[in-house]
Amino acid sequence: MSHTRQNRPIPALSELPRPVYARVENWDASGSQTRWHTHDWGQWSYAVEGILIVHTEDGHYVAPPQYAIWIPEGVNHKVISNGAAQMRSLYISSQLLPGIDWLQPRVCSIAPLVKELVLQFCQFDIEYPLNSPESRLVQVLVDQISQLPAATTQLVMPSDKRLLTIVKKLQQNLAQPTDIEQFGEQVGLSGRSISRLFKQQTGLSFQQWRQRLRLLEALSQLEKGDPVTKVSLDCGYESVSAFVAVFKKQFGATPGKYFQLS
Repeated sequence: MSHTRQNRPIPALSELPRPVYARVENWDASGSQTRWHTHDWGQWSYAVEGILIVHTEDGHYVAPPQYAIWIPEGVNHKVISNGAAQMRSLYISSQLLPGIDWLQPRVCSIAPLVKELVLQFCQFDIEYPLNSPESRLVQVLVDQISQLPAATTQLVMPSDKRLLTIVKKLQQNLAQPTDIEQFGEQVGLSGRSISRLFKQQTGLSFQQWRQRLRLLEALSQLEKGDPVTKVSLDCGYESVSAFVAVFKKQFGATPGKYFQLS
């Protein structure tokens, strides 16, 4: 489907007109994508509808409607939607979100108040008056965003070339039954070494990383309307019940109900 995506333009801004700047974008079922690029400010992107995917050189971040993705200043990235999506992006001056949590890309869970504040802010003029009710709402919005908890719809990529070989094989065939020892034989590592390196470089064990990869792909397939049975098999689960249990534990709802929550 990637060959049909629309090219998503990137605003030609040399500086932000205000410390927080809003972009409203709606894309049809053919999907969209940007080129690789960076900003001189942070970008906080919220999917009102559909799923947003952000690739950086070191990770893969997915935002269903209940989540947003933060990309710090200077991080090379591209943004993708595989189907119809409504996106609300905030370009935020980096000094407004200080602290170590905001120095790296992250996925954030969205509180209902933040959703409403974002939708309201997107209706303001680009150069909203300073020292005004609008600017005070912006400060409340930034304060609320700064308190959002990190979510688990992100996948840090390992840097070791042998692990990247394994990752490529996993991405090409999510359902393959190859276990960690078999992968080790293919790349010249023991299963124990693979497990240790995955934990060091991604923060997840090999099994956790593989499961998260499968679940993130499952989100994209479910959002397109694929049947739960097909998705569970495509993503390597031996039964629908096993898939539903893992999905509910990760996302707090069954696959059939998840997209109804947004």
